[in-house]
Amino acid sequence: MTIKTVAILNPGEMGAAVGGALCEGGFDVIVCLEGRSEATRGRASTYGLRDVGSLDTLISTADMVLCIMPPEFSAATANKVAEAMARTGCTPPYADCNAIAPETTRTIEEVIKGAGAIFIDAGIVGNPPGKGPKPTRVFVSGPDAVLMDVFDGKGIAIKQCGPEIGRGSAVKMCYAGITKGTSALHAAVLIAAEALGVADELFEELTYSQEGQLKRMENMTPALPAVSSRYIGEMREISKTMASVGATTGFHDGSTELYQLMEKTPFASEIRETVDKDRTLRQTVKVCAEYLPARDAAE
Repeated sequence: MTIKTVAILNPGEMGAAVGGALCEGGFDVIVCLEGRSEATRGRASTYGLRDVGSLDTLISTADMVLCIMPPEFSAATANKVAEAMARTGCTPPYADCNAIAPETTRTIEEVIKGAGAIFIDAGIVGNPPGKGPKPTRVFVSGPDAVLMDVFDGKGIAIKQCGPEIGRGSAVKMCYAGITKGTSALHAAVLIAAEALGVADELFEELTYSQEGQLKRMENMTPALPAVSSRYIGEMREISKTMASVGATTGFHDGSTELYQLMEKTPFASEIRETVDKDRTLRQTVKVCAEYLPARDAAE
């Protein structure tokens, strides 16, 4: 199978960057911008992605479809794609690259395979291509996952996880459970310290004994409100993953609540590109503490 034209659903921050990397790697990357915002259109243009207008045209033109979007839209998008496949009679391989639980992945597999297309399970780990010193890694699994090897070295690194659907997603869930879960834990405790009136003492101690951890918090936490709406669905999928093997869901249920809190703050109106670089960690958590439910109840 020759893969030259690659469809990206949808050109958000990660999807557009992946598409841009594939463009640089020699692929013709297409998108459907029907009904999309000016910001999305601008992002697609910046990365050289070609708008084909409609979903039906995208499906009938693509040699491969990569679905890259917030996890809560994965299932509905797969259903729309399956309907487009039925209308057009075209069934390009479909890789779900979203942050979803293996159980969710297998449900989507049934939809795509029911439409007559090859399904590949994929999980993207790391920063968008070009945003970090190392290549973005994509963990893939399924009997046809070898098709994804054509993208290896094109701004991303493909990591094969075996023939079982769900393994690629499982790697992503466990990885994000650590990274984004840890970020949520840090933010939650710092916000609590502000509410308890001991933030000065805590920050002094962190500076004294946890310099590395504090540096991570300073780098990560101020940008969390900007991505909180995307992380909520991901935390729910991680909890679903943990529950599937009998592990505790408490950590990530709590992380969901933390990101829901951050979503209420004024900082949530930012996007990653517009985060105020001058806002400090302390300024961020002080404002977030004002939105704690306990404080709302007291007032």
